[in-house]
Amino acid sequence: MEHLSNLFVILFLGILSMTPTLRRQIFASLVLITILGLLSMMAYSLSLGGIMPAEWVLLACFAITLPWTAIGFWNAVIGFTLLRTKENAAAHVFPASAEITGDEDITSSTAIAMCIRNEDASQVNRNLNVMIARLVASSDSKQFHVYVLSDSYFPEVVKDEEAIFAKLKKDWAGKIDVTYRRREDNQGYKAGNIREFCERWGHKHDYMLTLDADSIMSASSILRMVRIMQNNEKLGILQSLVVGLPSDSAFTRVFQFGMRMGMKSYTLGSAWWQADCGPYWGHNALIRLKPFIDHCHLPKIEGNGPLSGWILSHDQVEAVYMRRTGFECRVLAEEMGSYEENPPHILEFIRRDLRWCHGNMQYFNLLREPGLLPTSRIQLVLAILMFIGSPAWMLFVLVGTSAFIYPEVGVKMQGVGPGYTLFAIIMAMIFAPKIASIADVLIRKDLRKSFGGGLAIFSGSFLEIIFSMMLAPIMAIANTIFLFQLLVLRKAKGWTTQSRNAESLPFLVTAKHMWPQMLFGLVGFAGVLSVGNLGIAGLLICLPVFIGPLLAVPFGISSSHIIFGKLTSKFGFWQLPEEETPPVIIRALNLPAISIRAEYEKDSELHSPLSTQELLDIDAELDIVNTVSAKDMRIVA
Repeated sequence: MEHLSNLFVILFLGILSMTPTLRRQIFASLVLITILGLLSMMAYSLSLGGIMPAEWVLLACFAITLPWTAIGFWNAVIGFTLLRTKENAAAHVFPASAEITGDEDITSSTAIAMCIRNEDASQVNRNLNVMIARLVASSDSKQFHVYVLSDSYFPEVVKDEEAIFAKLKKDWAGKIDVTYRRREDNQGYKAGNIREFCERWGHKHDYMLTLDADSIMSASSILRMVRIMQNNEKLGILQSLVVGLPSDSAFTRVFQFGMRMGMKSYTLGSAWWQADCGPYWGHNALIRLKPFIDHCHLPKIEGNGPLSGWILSHDQVEAVYMRRTGFECRVLAEEMGSYEENPPHILEFIRRDLRWCHGNMQYFNLLREPGLLPTSRIQLVLAILMFIGSPAWMLFVLVGTSAFIYPEVGVKMQGVGPGYTLFAIIMAMIFAPKIASIADVLIRKDLRKSFGGGLAIFSGSFLEIIFSMMLAPIMAIANTIFLFQLLVLRKAKGWTTQSRNAESLPFLVTAKHMWPQMLFGLVGFAGVLSVGNLGIAGLLICLPVFIGPLLAVPFGISSSHIIFGKLTSKFGFWQLPEEETPPVIIRALNLPAISIRAEYEKDSELHSPLSTQELLDIDAELDIVNTVSAKDMRIVA
C-alpha cells in the first residue's frame, strides 16, 4: 500500500511538472470528465419515467453553471498540491520569477500610469506619494516616470486635480518625473485613456505599470516585476496577485477575508494550466510597451446596440491580443505587496459586477477574431459564462422550486438520495478553493498567526461562508435582471463613478435597489414552506436559496453600517495579515482600519503612520508583509 501511495505522489508530481500544452490537455480532460460525471448524476436523478421537457430545462441550466464549478475545484486541487509539495509554488508555475536575485540593475524605463475618473484627488495623491517615496528610497526612481491620466469631467474634481498633482510634481522634482494629463474627450473609457498615453509618450518607455485609482504597490514588488521583465524578452504582460487593503467596512472585511482565503490555491492552480496564456486584470500589472502599442489596439465594435461601441472590459482582450503576437502573459501567483480597495457596501459591489457583466458580454463579438490561440478563445467564452451562469441558475431554481410545489410540472426524481448526494458534491466543489487555502493557512504557523490564530480563522471562515451563501443569490438576481435589460430590452446603464469610502446605507436607498431580491425571496420562501412533505433535508437545500434575497435589504444595511465596521476592525474580525503586522507601505497610508486597531491595542509603535521622511529612510526591501517580522518592522520604523 505504501508503494502505491508513493507511486501516486511521484505520478502527480510528474504531472505538475509537464509542459504547458500537456498541462492544458490534462486540465481540460479533468474538467470535461467532471462535467460529464455531474451531468450524468443529474440525468440519473431525473430519469424516473424518462426525462420530461422541464427536466431537460434543468439539465441545460445545470450544464451552463458547471464549467466554472469544475474549473474552480481543479484549480484548488492543483494549487493546494503545489502549496504542500513545492517550497516555492509560484516559482514552479512561473520559473522565470526565481531567476532574478534582486541585485540586477534597473536599466529599463517604466511609466507608472494611474488612470482616474472623477476620483477623490487627495486619496489618489496619497497613494502616489507613498509609492514615489518608496521608489526614491530604492535609489532607482530615475528609471520611472509617473503619469496621472485623468478622464474627470466634474469641474470641482478637475480643479482639485490640477492643484494637487501640480504640487506632487513640484514636491518630487529632481527625484522622479510626474506628468498630469486630462482628456477633454473620454472616448474608449480607460482603454482609450491608456491608448492616448501610448500615442503621446509610449515611445519614451520600455514598460508601463498600469494602476487604478485605488491601486497601491510596494517599491520592492514594482522593482521585482521590472527585473523579471528585463530578464525575459518574450514576457509581454506580468500580472501581480492583487489583494485587498485593510478596510473599516464590515462588508469589505468579510468579502476580502473570503477572497484571501480562497485565492492562493485557486490562482496557483489557474497559473499552472494557463501558464503563458495568463490573465490581465487591468491594473497592478507590468506591460511591455512596444508589442502592446503595435498589436493590442482595441477595435470599436460596429453596430448601435448596447454591445457595440468601445470595449469596456478591455483587460482580457488586451491579454489575448498580446498572446496572439507570441509574447507571454503571466501571473505572479504570490502575495507580494500589490493592493487594491474593494467596494465598501453591497450596492457598490453590485454596480461593479454589472460593469464587468456588460463588458464581458461584448466578447460575443470577439470570439471569431482571427489568430487567437485556442486557450485565449476558451478564456473569452469562460468570461461570458461567468455571467450567463446567473440566469441559468435562476431558471434552474424557479423550475426546481415549481416542481416541489406543483407536481404536474413533470419533474420526478429517483428518490431523494441521488439528488442530495449531488448537492453535497457541488457544495464541496464550490467551496474547495477556500477549504484548500484555509487548510494551508492553518498548517503554516506564521500564516495562522497573521490571520489571528486558529479560532479566528475557523469562526471567520464559518461566518464568511454564510455571508457568501447569502450574497450569491442576491448577485445572481441582479445579474439576471441586468442581462435581461441588456440583451432583451437592449438598454445599458453606463459606467458611473465608483464609491470607495465606508458609509452606512440608508433604508430607502437600499430598498429601492434591492426590492427585486426581496420579492424573489418572499415568493420563494412562501412557496417552499407551503410544501408540507418537503422534509428537513429538503428545507436545508431550498431555504438558503431564498433567505439571502429575502433579507437582502437588512443584509445590505447591516453590513455597511459604520459602527459594525469599526467594531470588526477594533476586535480583528476577518483580520488580514497586514493588520497584524502592517508593512511599511500600509502604515504610510494611515488607513482607518489600522488606526482603529492601533487605538484598541494601544500599539502606537507598530501601527503608527509614517511620515514622508521616514518612508525615504526605510530600506525599500522591507515593504512586503510576508517577508518581515514584527520585530524587524519595529527596528526599521
